[in-house]
Formats: sequence, C-alpha cells, structure tokens
Amino acid sequence: MRERQAGLQRRRAQEFEAFVAGAAGRLLHTATLLTAEPSQPPGGNDRALRLLTAALARTYAGWDRLHGEDPYDRTRQELAARFARQTWRHHRPRGGLLDPLTPQERLVLVLRLYEGVAEEQTAALLGLPVDRVRALCNRSVATMTGSRRPTARRRTLRLLRTAP
Repeated sequence: MRERQAGLQRRRAQEFEAFVAGAAGRLLHTATLLTAEPSQPPGGNDRALRLLTAALARTYAGWDRLHGEDPYDRTRQELAARFARQTWRHHRPRGGLLDPLTPQERLVLVLRLYEGVAEEQTAALLGLPVDRVRALCNRSVATMTGSRRPTARRRTLRLLRTAP
C-alpha cells in the first residue's frame, strides 16, 4: 500500500515538474509584465517570482483534482487572481515595459493581448462586466501607443500581440 502511494506521489511530482519545465518561462514573463518590474536580474523581478511561486504552489496542491483541466490555464487564473488581490498594495513600478499603466489596466492588457484570453473569460475571471474589460483594454492600448515614447510603446504592443 505504501509503495503504491509513494509511486503515485512520485508520478504526480514528475508530471508537475514536466509542466513547470515547459510553462514556467512564459508564466514568469506574464508575472513580470503584471508587476511592471524589469526582467533582468539580479533582483529585477522579485515580486513576479513570488507571485508565480504562490500560483504554482496552489496548482500543485490541486494537481490531483485537475481531471483533464489545463494546468497552464489554472495557473494563469491563479496568477491573475493573486495579482488582482494584491493591487490594493500598489507598488510603484520600477521601469518595466508596462509601468505607465495602472495595475488593473496591466492585468487586462496582459490577459487579453499577451495571453490571448477572450474578453468574456477575462471579465469572468476578474468579476467585471465585459464592457469594462473592453474599455480598460482600449485605454491601455491608447496609453501605450500615445504620449512620451511612442516608438518604444508601439514596439512593446507589437511584442505583446505576437508573443507565442
């Protein structure tokens, strides 16, 4: 009985490790965009790393209950929910790509353009009306394509839209 349970736990750990090996880079980039931190270490994206670690821990805790659900989608939802809950502790951005945006605008822009989540799914995830999500996304795009550094911001939006 113990051997069987140990084998199941070993298999679970191996499956999760394989998932993390494939998805951690993109999820870390998503977390870094959300926190508006520079991505270059040392210490560039500490908040993003903590956010991702907590989301991955939650995914691992519920790994056996996924039952065919996409673990990437579950982790992304957890990442977005954790970031949304932490926005009341608004930390000033430190030079990340999306630092001109508010936390809510960053969250909507990253989910919609970088992650490719539909408006309806984004609205349901954040508990907002679809029209509000659309307005936030449009305002975010307008902010990033306008004002002081138009060339760099347009390049940033192009990178977000063409991300894998």
